Amino acid sequence: MAALARWCVKHRLVAVLLWLLALGSTAAAAAAVGSAYSNNYEVPGTESDRASRLLKDAFPTLGGDGNTVVWHTGGDQSVRSAAVEQTMTETLDEIAELPGVASVTSPYTERGAAQISENGRTAYATVTFRDQLDSIAPGEARAVVQTAEAAETKGLDVALGGGAVGLTETKSAKTAEIVGVAVAAVVLFLAFGSLAASLLPIATAVVSVGTAYAGIVLLGHVMTVADFAPMLGTLIGLGVGIDYALFIVTRHRKGLKRGLPVAEAAERAVATTGRAVVFAGATVCIALLGMLILRLSFLNGVAIAASLTVVLTVAASVTLLPALLSFLGPRALSRRERRRLAERGPEPEVPTGLAARWSAFVERHPKLLGALAVVVIAVLAVPTLSLRLGTSDQGNNPATATTRQAYDLLADGFGPGVNGPLTLVTDVRGAPDRLALDNLGATLESTPGVASVSPVTYSDGSDAAFLTVVPDSAPQSKATSDLVDRLRGDVLPRAESGTSLDLHVGGVTAGYDDFAEIIVGKLPLFVGVVIGLGCVLLLLAFRSVGIPLKAAVMNVAAVAAAFGVVVAVFQWGWGSELMGLGRAGPIEPFLPVIMVSVLFGLSMDYQVFLVSRMYEEWLETGDNRVAVRVGLAETSRVINSAAVIMISVFLAFVLSGDRVIAMFGIALAAAVALDAFVLRTLLVPALMHMLGGANWWLPRSLDRWLPRISIEVPERRAHAKIPGHRERDEVAYAQLEKR
Repeated sequence: MAALARWCVKHRLVAVLLWLLALGSTAAAAAAVGSAYSNNYEVPGTESDRASRLLKDAFPTLGGDGNTVVWHTGGDQSVRSAAVEQTMTETLDEIAELPGVASVTSPYTERGAAQISENGRTAYATVTFRDQLDSIAPGEARAVVQTAEAAETKGLDVALGGGAVGLTETKSAKTAEIVGVAVAAVVLFLAFGSLAASLLPIATAVVSVGTAYAGIVLLGHVMTVADFAPMLGTLIGLGVGIDYALFIVTRHRKGLKRGLPVAEAAERAVATTGRAVVFAGATVCIALLGMLILRLSFLNGVAIAASLTVVLTVAASVTLLPALLSFLGPRALSRRERRRLAERGPEPEVPTGLAARWSAFVERHPKLLGALAVVVIAVLAVPTLSLRLGTSDQGNNPATATTRQAYDLLADGFGPGVNGPLTLVTDVRGAPDRLALDNLGATLESTPGVASVSPVTYSDGSDAAFLTVVPDSAPQSKATSDLVDRLRGDVLPRAESGTSLDLHVGGVTAGYDDFAEIIVGKLPLFVGVVIGLGCVLLLLAFRSVGIPLKAAVMNVAAVAAAFGVVVAVFQWGWGSELMGLGRAGPIEPFLPVIMVSVLFGLSMDYQVFLVSRMYEEWLETGDNRVAVRVGLAETSRVINSAAVIMISVFLAFVLSGDRVIAMFGIALAAAVALDAFVLRTLLVPALMHMLGGANWWLPRSLDRWLPRISIEVPERRAHAKIPGHRERDEVAYAQLEKR
């Protein structure tokens, strides 16, 4: 690390230009090829996947993305009135001629007669595009929306729903990024007192995250990458990128205050804290890449995209940042700090004020404070027990969104199930099969939970057929999931008896249920692997059995509490509408896996930075009480500053308008807040005080067998050769002991 930092400082202009070249070239390439994201939740081998494949093969004309244009009349007017019918017919004719539109089914035709509600106040038309959602240009969808909304008049409300329409409801992270970065800049300025120094972590994070964002766009052309992956990568990258740079700049400033030359201070900062940054980044990547063991293409793309962002932020922190620090020179210190250094000479930087008092307070009351921390975590984790995975659809969008308005109009006029019908698909091999299918409709209509059943539709060769079942409950309702289980486990097997039929239940709800089942089944293995690898890394780094075990427990606690907050806000709806996040609903099936990966990785960051300083002091003194007290006193301020920055960045992404990203933002903000302010600066030091020397116990046989790695080169050893520094430090730490 020292050699790398030395090269970057010596060739600072080359280092900066290389990063700018990487940013410019990837951005240009991404702009040239465009994005190719895919939200493909299908899991090969599941029943919903078999239904989808059979439907596509047998009915290729149904392959395009389907959307709806919904209109509702007020007063005494009906959708069947001549004026309304003329207006909407002309509008639908215009839509049918638009680029990308394959067909439009009007309720004013015989085929669409069922698309008018019983009270005659609501009607809808289906608009089918030629392509699947992933291939539809936003401009094509926007043209449909604009044409339909132009028909709206007083007494006639028009709204649109569907996947393509959702593309027009822009979900941009730009506002969130600006707000998050602005708050981070304020926190950094308050921490450093130097405007120039406060801008360095932000510049480093922006360059690395920008490069990663463009890289994720390119990655979408070679593998399945979800459309929220770039925003998720930006969220994680800005948070950890600014934090990693903060830790290194803090150590660099400490070296300058000790009287080191700028180049040497930057080199030492990377050689010490930079090693911890690399280690912390590695733990985040390991947690993220743990998703690969689930063998789901949808999550593979998310894992690699997020890991790419973390790798680039770490690389920028240990290469670009020291180059920028050398350009900045002594201005990394504030004017007052530079003036004091010139007048009084180098002085040891000993923790004072709140940090020192808090460290002493924890030492005096470890049991009380530890119990308080456990109670806080337990209370926040309670909602996690009611976590329900399911379909979060356009009915969860903000009330102002046209997709939410269309969803509500359809639910009010035709019942909630019309927004998420189930599709039953099968091969047909003879007359007995066709007879059984013709009789199946009556059986389904008498099944509890079914609102209506469509007639059977046969393929051109009559070798396949499908029919649509509309539940009497919303797509995201548990009752709809129960209906899927009832059809698969009881109703359809009885209907297939004596025939060669093999009916598969597909549709949005069935697909999400299958996806959730696969994930829940593999979740224990996934969590076990992530925890196990994290424990092994900490075991190697700190030569202790107790440190990894405590870290594992703390990480589980942080994840459980963060999930509790997510459940309360998004599933129970506590404040979700007020924050513009839409109505309450279930949690997406893929969120637990991604959140566990990210939260476990981020939780390790503070564990590494806190315990590495304690471990350094333990090696120096052999006194656990001094090691815990000094380690907490010296790191709590920078950890708290880093946490405030992360929390600000994560919470800012609530402004993105994307429900999934908002979930991530709130979950990560809650986890970091609890991790920094409750676990790492309260519960962890309290437990370490109670355990004493047992914190650092390692069986001798295991100690001989384990390879030796070092996260940080102990800084006190590193600068002990500087005349007078060791003596000054001993006096300073003695004063700290008396506080």
